[in-house]
Amino acid sequence: MEPGQARREQNGDRGDARRRIRRAQEPRRPDRTPIHGPRHTRRRGSQGQPYRSWQLRELLRTLLRQPVERAEAELKRWIGRASRCRIPEIVEPCGKIRRRRDDILTTIRLGCSNAGIEAFNNKIKVTIRMAYGSRDTDNLIAMIKLRCSGPPIHLPTPIL
Repeated sequence: MEPGQARREQNGDRGDARRRIRRAQEPRRPDRTPIHGPRHTRRRGSQGQPYRSWQLRELLRTLLRQPVERAEAELKRWIGRASRCRIPEIVEPCGKIRRRRDDILTTIRLGCSNAGIEAFNNKIKVTIRMAYGSRDTDNLIAMIKLRCSGPPIHLPTPIL
């Protein structure tokens, strides 16, 4: 005897009837295909959006490591795909990327970034935060010069 067969014989096979009712209540397209299901969530609906946004992010991330000629074509293709995407978190940056397209290609061509400038700016902001509450701005400026100067300066430490 199969598992569950005794229960089906005792109660009758209600599962079939329940499945038929569920299928009848399921929303359908004019061609009678169900709207929900694993094949359709990959392409449409909220379930497909995370995958689509991940795909676009990965394409943009790998763009910086490609040769300039290929990067130019890939960036054009990415802008087209992202502008047709209906995810607002992708469409808004797409407009900014479209406006800064030449700058992005220049960065790829030269192979440099603004990471050094950002690190320097962060060091200044941390120093200002450390000096919060001090009244003398000359001391703040001296501390910024000390921390951001070229060679590292080691202050003497008292020996206990």
